[in-house]
Amino acid sequence: MTTPTVSPDTKIDLTNCDREPIHILGHVQQFGCLIAVNADWLVQHVSLNVREFLSLDPESIVGSALSDLITADALRAIRGRVQQLDGADAVERLFGIELMAGSDTRHNIAVHLSGQSVIIEIEPQRAEMTNDYTSYVRPMIDRVRKAKSVPELCKIAARQMKALTGFDRVMVYRFGEDQSGEVIAEAVSPNVDSFLGLHYPATDIPQQARELYRRNLLRIISNVKETVSPIIPERGPEGRPLDLSMSGLRAVSPIHIEYLKNMGVDASLSVSILHRDELWGLFACHHYEPRVLPYEIRSAAELFAQLFSFVLGQLIADEASQHHRRVQVLHDRLMAQLAGGRSVQDHFPAIAEALSSVIPNDGVAAWVDGEYVATGKTPTREDFMGIVRFLNTTAGSRVYATSQLGEVHPPARDYVDRAAGLLAVPVSRRPRDYVVLFREEFAQKVNWAGNPEKPVTYGPNGARLTPRKSFESWQQTVTGNSVPWRSAEISAAEQLRVTLLEVVLRMSDEAHQDRERANERQELLIAELNHRVRNILNLIRGLVSQSAREATSIVELSNIIGGRVQALARAHDQLTEDNWAPASLHRLIRTETEAYLGLKAARVKLEGPDVLLMPNAFSTLSLVLHELTTNSAKYGALADSEGQITIGTEATSDNELSLSWRESGGPAVQAPTRQGFGTTIITKSIPHELGGAADLRYALTGLEADFVIPAGHVSSFTKAAKGAMASEPASVQEPPCAPVLEGSALLVEDNMIIALDAEDLLKAAGARTVSLCGSVKEARQALSSTDFQFALLDVNLGSETSEPIAAELRDRGVPFVFATGYGDSSALSSKFLNVPILKKPYDENGLNDAIKAALA
Repeated sequence: MTTPTVSPDTKIDLTNCDREPIHILGHVQQFGCLIAVNADWLVQHVSLNVREFLSLDPESIVGSALSDLITADALRAIRGRVQQLDGADAVERLFGIELMAGSDTRHNIAVHLSGQSVIIEIEPQRAEMTNDYTSYVRPMIDRVRKAKSVPELCKIAARQMKALTGFDRVMVYRFGEDQSGEVIAEAVSPNVDSFLGLHYPATDIPQQARELYRRNLLRIISNVKETVSPIIPERGPEGRPLDLSMSGLRAVSPIHIEYLKNMGVDASLSVSILHRDELWGLFACHHYEPRVLPYEIRSAAELFAQLFSFVLGQLIADEASQHHRRVQVLHDRLMAQLAGGRSVQDHFPAIAEALSSVIPNDGVAAWVDGEYVATGKTPTREDFMGIVRFLNTTAGSRVYATSQLGEVHPPARDYVDRAAGLLAVPVSRRPRDYVVLFREEFAQKVNWAGNPEKPVTYGPNGARLTPRKSFESWQQTVTGNSVPWRSAEISAAEQLRVTLLEVVLRMSDEAHQDRERANERQELLIAELNHRVRNILNLIRGLVSQSAREATSIVELSNIIGGRVQALARAHDQLTEDNWAPASLHRLIRTETEAYLGLKAARVKLEGPDVLLMPNAFSTLSLVLHELTTNSAKYGALADSEGQITIGTEATSDNELSLSWRESGGPAVQAPTRQGFGTTIITKSIPHELGGAADLRYALTGLEADFVIPAGHVSSFTKAAKGAMASEPASVQEPPCAPVLEGSALLVEDNMIIALDAEDLLKAAGARTVSLCGSVKEARQALSSTDFQFALLDVNLGSETSEPIAAELRDRGVPFVFATGYGDSSALSSKFLNVPILKKPYDENGLNDAIKAALA
């Protein structure tokens, strides 16, 4: 069609408008306006300077050339709508306007602003279009509002839009994060192919076209084969082309027309779906023959799309709100669970479980204070360190998420089966600590409308891209990616980041307070330890000085002191095994008698309930019982083969402990001519240290003693016992002179005094030579030059342990014994569970038993 020449006195015939709208623009130099006219079927674009149009007197056009186009009332109505325009992209519409005087044809008009111009679009109103199509929108929206999910909403909306517009295919086309499109809902006529589930590359809709979709919600192409009319003149007085971005009747890009022709589509309608003023998707409508969609239906479709966007936004907001509430509940639960926590590592299982309840994942890992902890499918610690270095290059104050970790961090391609995607939640700023959620690889089959990887070629339109010609379904298997992280999950992670930060800060404060309390406890412990050590040293000094008065030889003195120290050590071991809790008196008696009496221990009988004694009373009674036992073995009932001892316990009315010692059947006893230190311990310890009473009597039938332990030193009385201690002793002492070793022995001990004593004991046990070493280094040097037949290893050597030496001895097949000053041996490595453990202080008999156990 040729472009007509329009002059100021041109008469425009507004009747007989029965053809489809095409754009033919004429130029009229009157009132400074530009008028676009289709002479066959009026589709007008009238462009006026805004200020001129608003100041134009409707009465002034009467009798002028413009009066053939527009009446004063029509101009007045149009100008009123122009004044209501709010914003650059606003459009106002008028329906059923009498545009020309004396004409039976009514017109629909749209007005909007374009720079300094007013664009007026005029279309004739079809006689049959008498229905108020906008009233259809309310029941349409009522139907879509019943949807419970976004897919259901889109499916209902596609059916509603098809019923309104009558197009062969109506699709809901959603844009992804990578700008590609996917048909997520569809309504089609019979015998029309389905595009449901097909994906379209981002290049199918250029960015400038997306921006137009965002600004102008509706785009109509009634016939792809129609000739396009030029704009005359091409440029305005200022040299710029007329901006018709908001025009509903403007022509579209020839690239898009060719794209539709390649698809076999003759007519199309696109209505934008916005979410938070961003392009979320489109109602994409196709028809396989030309289709003129009346202005009223187009307006109703646009209104429906706008209201649909509100319903969509509300549904998305509701889902986000539900997710937010779940996260808030999780926040409260985490804060309650971790209220008394010491560190993230201590509560990591609870944190991982809580996160997984809101954000699906395949594994969770944490890097906090230089410690790595993980659960589920996660990278190794070494691989995770590389991820931490990568994350340190990202923003530190917000969550980082990717479903293509291998693309941004290439080393991750080696463990894509465990970590194809990650969501990292920073829980500190400096140093950078993270809780990271991982997703494994998800091999996805994507159905494309044509091969998205096919090279794009240049076509006849100069340096403009040629649209795709093939739309056959093409399936692609996508690997190396995880299931994408949804925006709601990322938002939840942002909320949880604040929670975890709060947790970390709280734990940091608690850790600081714990450190302060620990420092205070350490100072008290050091003071208490200092006090105890001084008391022990004073006690040992007293034992030595007092025992020296009884002994007639060095050997006797050594045996007396050793026995008393061993009695204290056994009591101490029993207390430490129970964490310094009240301990059993019966067990103390068994330990003491079996250690010194051997087979004679079966001649000691217990009567009455067992008693749990407080630690201070327990240590005191250990010395008293030791002296009574050794005296009985030397001079009393156990000095021969007939005598026996009966030890009775009874609770008094004041909950005090009444303890009796009765010897019988032994040699006659009589009071000593002088009171030795042992007798002093028996008669004075309980009254002096515990505030109790002690009564010692030398009857002809045997020694008798009665003691009273005040209730403050008694924890509780337990089940009564009666009868002999045991039919067989726990261990039988070997003669001290019996050799159990031969050859060379290795002694690893960092305390010189203890080492010298142990060296003597090893030699007494039969060792030909003893190599004394105070550290692991010295012991290794000795092992490199000597073949040892036995080794005695102190477990703790200052800042190191003897475990490396133990491992080497085990590999060589050399038997060895651990020695420890700790009552609890749980600190020893589980690698040496079958190795005998000798508790300090040890004597010749104890060492010999341990040696025989190691050699067995």
